Amino acid sequence: MNITPTPLSAALAGLFSALLLPVLWSHFGGSGSADSIGLVVGFLLVVALPAHAFVLGFGRSQVTNPRTLDTALLKRIAAWLVAVAATVAVAEFLKAQ
Repeated sequence: MNITPTPLSAALAGLFSALLLPVLWSHFGGSGSADSIGLVVGFLLVVALPAHAFVLGFGRSQVTNPRTLDTALLKRIAAWLVAVAATVAVAEFLKAQ
């Protein structure tokens, strides 16, 4: 499977993770939870896998000079983080209403 990540796919992955992680945490998380393996597996499925697939991609990266920055990757990471932050901010705003 060759997924080509874009800033849009990275932002959608961030939105997905930000929406589902609180649900996951309320179900499996909390202090002293006996079902921590469910939280770990859920975190991998809700955060790590979408981040890897839609921010990093599964295809091989092109070989470049090791001294250059991968600006496309940095843009996708920024889009992912901005989408997460915006989703959390909107959710907090809606809770306060």
